[in-house]
Amino acid sequence: MPTRTARTAWNGSFETGGGQVELSSSKLGTYDVSFPKRAAESANGFTSPEELLAAAHSACYAMQFSAVLGAAGGTVEALDVKADVSLGADPAGGFHLSGIHLTVRGEVTGIDSATFLAAAAEAKATCPVSKALTGVEITLDAQLES
Repeated sequence: MPTRTARTAWNGSFETGGGQVELSSSKLGTYDVSFPKRAAESANGFTSPEELLAAAHSACYAMQFSAVLGAAGGTVEALDVKADVSLGADPAGGFHLSGIHLTVRGEVTGIDSATFLAAAAEAKATCPVSKALTGVEITLDAQLES
């Protein structure tokens, strides 16, 4: 399996510095980062490690969920997966990821709602990004739509 690469060039201090994150493997773009924007309610054109992690988690979960649904006899018409990654103060000092909430809505034929929910939970447990984030509480809201 391949290795993917991203890099960050950073200048200045934690409080006032900033940088650019480059998606090196795909060459899809370079995105600005800074701690003040990371901690602000509005990102205003900057990304953050949490947003990048949310993108990775939602994509990985969607892939894993589609595989689990297929193995359960379902045919995936559409999945809409959102990952909300929260940054908070760490009681031990500094910051930590305080939680991840996955929301998935799916149009899947050939299975019932109970099978969909069981597959959603299995995908959450077996998605490689979920596995990598076992130190963070991950919650799930899944719903089969008609």
